[in-house]
Amino acid sequence: MTGTISIPSYEQVVALPRELGPITVPEAYRDENDHMNVTHYFSLCVSAATGVFERAGITDEYRATRGTGFFTGEHHIRYYSENRVGQQISVHVRGVDRSDKVVHAMALLVNDTTRRLSCTLELIAVHVDLHSRTAAAFASDTAAAIDRELASTAVDWPAPICGAMRVRR
Repeated sequence: MTGTISIPSYEQVVALPRELGPITVPEAYRDENDHMNVTHYFSLCVSAATGVFERAGITDEYRATRGTGFFTGEHHIRYYSENRVGQQISVHVRGVDRSDKVVHAMALLVNDTTRRLSCTLELIAVHVDLHSRTAAAFASDTAAAIDRELASTAVDWPAPICGAMRVRR
Protein backbone atom coordinates (compact mmCIF):
# COMPACT_ATOMS: atom_id res chain seq x y z
CA MET A 1 0.00 0.00 0.00
CA THR A 2 1.42 3.38 -0.91
CA GLY A 3 0.45 6.93 -0.15
CA THR A 4 0.40 9.25 2.80
CA ILE A 5 -0.80 8.05 6.16
CA SER A 6 -3.41 10.29 7.71
CA ILE A 7 -2.31 10.97 11.28
CA PRO A 8 -5.20 11.62 13.68
CA SER A 9 -5.13 14.73 15.80
CA TYR A 10 -4.79 14.66 19.56
CA GLU A 11 -8.46 15.60 19.85
CA GLN A 12 -9.50 12.72 17.62
CA VAL A 13 -7.48 10.18 19.61
CA VAL A 14 -8.65 11.31 23.05
CA ALA A 15 -12.26 10.92 21.89
CA LEU A 16 -11.56 7.17 22.00
CA PRO A 17 -11.90 5.38 25.34
CA ARG A 18 -8.80 5.87 27.48
CA GLU A 19 -7.33 2.51 28.49
CA LEU A 20 -4.31 3.76 30.49
CA GLY A 21 -3.45 7.04 32.09
CA PRO A 22 -2.91 9.71 32.66
CA ILE A 23 0.56 8.55 33.61
CA THR A 24 3.42 10.88 34.49
CA VAL A 25 6.56 9.69 32.69
CA PRO A 26 8.91 8.67 35.53
CA GLU A 27 12.67 9.17 35.67
CA ALA A 28 13.09 5.39 35.32
CA TYR A 29 11.73 5.61 31.74
CA ARG A 30 14.46 8.06 30.61
CA ASP A 31 16.99 6.78 28.05
CA GLU A 32 20.35 8.05 26.84
CA ASN A 33 18.60 10.53 24.49
CA ASP A 34 16.79 12.19 27.42
CA HIS A 35 13.33 10.94 26.48
CA MET A 36 11.15 7.89 27.17
CA ASN A 37 12.81 4.64 26.12
CA VAL A 38 11.23 2.59 23.32
CA THR A 39 10.48 -0.35 25.60
CA HIS A 40 8.01 1.74 27.57
CA TYR A 41 6.08 2.90 24.50
CA PHE A 42 5.68 -0.75 23.56
CA SER A 43 4.79 -2.09 27.00
CA LEU A 44 2.24 0.65 27.71
CA CYS A 45 0.53 0.06 24.35
CA VAL A 46 0.46 -3.72 24.90
CA SER A 47 -0.98 -3.24 28.40
CA ALA A 48 -3.75 -1.03 27.02
CA ALA A 49 -4.67 -3.55 24.29
CA THR A 50 -4.58 -6.38 26.83
CA GLY A 51 -7.06 -4.46 28.95
CA VAL A 52 -9.51 -4.31 26.05
CA PHE A 53 -9.15 -8.04 25.39
CA GLU A 54 -9.65 -8.79 29.08
CA ARG A 55 -12.81 -6.68 29.10
CA ALA A 56 -14.00 -8.82 26.18
CA GLY A 57 -13.45 -11.87 28.39
CA ILE A 58 -10.02 -13.10 27.26
CA THR A 59 -8.71 -13.58 30.81
CA ASP A 60 -6.71 -16.17 32.73
CA GLU A 61 -10.01 -17.88 33.60
CA TYR A 62 -10.97 -17.91 29.89
CA ARG A 63 -7.63 -19.53 28.98
CA ALA A 64 -7.96 -22.08 31.78
CA THR A 65 -11.59 -23.07 31.16
CA ARG A 66 -11.74 -22.84 27.37
CA GLY A 67 -8.18 -23.75 26.51
CA THR A 68 -7.96 -20.85 24.07
CA GLY A 69 -6.30 -17.44 24.06
CA PHE A 70 -4.46 -14.92 21.90
CA PHE A 71 -1.05 -15.09 20.27
CA THR A 72 0.38 -11.98 18.65
CA GLY A 73 0.67 -12.69 14.95
CA GLU A 74 2.39 -9.44 14.06
CA HIS A 75 2.80 -5.89 15.25
CA HIS A 76 4.08 -2.60 13.91
CA ILE A 77 5.07 0.38 16.02
CA ARG A 78 5.43 3.87 14.63
CA TYR A 79 6.76 6.90 16.51
CA TYR A 80 5.53 10.46 15.91
CA SER A 81 6.76 12.56 18.84
CA GLU A 82 8.79 12.09 21.98
CA ASN A 83 7.73 11.84 25.60
CA ARG A 84 9.93 13.28 28.32
CA VAL A 85 10.22 12.75 32.04
CA GLY A 86 7.48 14.59 33.93
CA GLN A 87 5.06 14.80 31.00
CA GLN A 88 1.57 13.27 31.15
CA ILE A 89 0.73 10.46 28.70
CA SER A 90 -2.25 8.20 28.07
CA VAL A 91 -3.11 5.28 25.80
CA HIS A 92 -6.29 4.77 23.77
CA VAL A 93 -7.20 1.66 21.77
CA ARG A 94 -9.07 1.42 18.50
CA GLY A 95 -10.41 -1.65 16.73
CA VAL A 96 -9.67 -2.00 13.03
CA ASP A 97 -11.15 -5.33 11.89
CA ARG A 98 -12.05 -8.87 12.98
CA SER A 99 -12.49 -12.26 11.35
CA ASP A 100 -13.63 -15.51 12.94
CA LYS A 101 -10.08 -16.08 14.35
CA VAL A 102 -8.21 -12.76 14.23
CA VAL A 103 -8.47 -9.24 15.68
CA HIS A 104 -6.69 -6.25 14.11
CA ALA A 105 -6.39 -3.34 16.55
CA MET A 106 -4.16 -0.43 17.45
CA ALA A 107 -3.07 1.34 20.58
CA LEU A 108 -2.46 5.07 20.27
CA LEU A 109 -0.22 6.67 22.88
CA VAL A 110 -0.64 10.43 23.27
CA ASN A 111 1.31 13.05 25.15
CA ASP A 112 -1.33 14.94 27.13
CA THR A 113 1.17 17.65 28.04
CA THR A 114 2.10 18.55 24.45
CA ARG A 115 -1.26 17.39 23.03
CA ARG A 116 0.39 15.27 20.34
CA LEU A 117 0.21 11.68 19.15
CA SER A 118 3.41 9.96 20.33
CA CYS A 119 3.13 6.50 18.80
CA THR A 120 0.85 3.83 17.42
CA LEU A 121 1.15 0.11 17.98
CA GLU A 122 -0.77 -1.85 15.37
CA LEU A 123 -1.31 -5.50 16.15
CA ILE A 124 -2.79 -8.69 14.84
CA ALA A 125 -4.01 -11.01 17.61
CA VAL A 126 -4.73 -14.60 16.56
CA HIS A 127 -7.15 -16.66 18.64
CA VAL A 128 -5.54 -20.06 19.26
CA ASP A 129 -6.28 -23.43 20.77
CA LEU A 130 -3.68 -23.59 23.52
CA HIS A 131 -3.43 -27.39 23.28
CA SER A 132 -2.91 -27.77 19.54
CA ARG A 133 -1.23 -24.32 19.29
CA THR A 134 -3.18 -23.57 16.11
CA ALA A 135 -5.64 -20.85 15.13
CA ALA A 136 -9.17 -21.43 16.41
CA ALA A 137 -12.47 -19.71 15.74
CA PHE A 138 -14.03 -17.53 18.43
CA ALA A 139 -17.04 -18.94 20.25
CA SER A 140 -20.14 -16.88 19.49
CA ASP A 141 -20.19 -15.20 22.93
CA THR A 142 -16.53 -14.22 22.61
CA ALA A 143 -17.04 -12.91 19.07
CA ALA A 144 -19.99 -10.82 20.31
CA ALA A 145 -17.93 -9.41 23.20
CA ILE A 146 -15.08 -8.49 20.84
CA ASP A 147 -17.57 -6.89 18.44
CA ARG A 148 -18.94 -4.77 21.33
CA GLU A 149 -15.42 -3.58 22.12
CA LEU A 150 -14.70 -2.79 18.47
CA ALA A 151 -18.01 -0.93 18.13
CA SER A 152 -17.16 1.23 21.15
CA THR A 153 -14.13 2.57 19.24
CA ALA A 154 -15.84 3.27 15.93
CA VAL A 155 -14.89 6.76 14.76
CA ASP A 156 -15.13 8.65 11.49
CA TRP A 157 -11.41 8.96 10.77
CA PRO A 158 -9.17 6.39 9.11
CA ALA A 159 -6.91 4.33 11.34
CA PRO A 160 -3.24 5.15 10.66
CA ILE A 161 -2.44 1.57 9.69
CA CYS A 162 0.88 0.60 8.14
CA GLY A 163 -0.77 -1.09 5.15
CA ALA A 164 1.24 -4.31 5.42
CA MET A 165 -0.97 -5.90 8.07
CA ARG A 166 -4.57 -6.98 7.72
CA VAL A 167 -7.08 -9.64 8.63
CA ARG A 168 -6.75 -12.34 6.00
CA ARG A 169 -9.99 -14.10 5.11
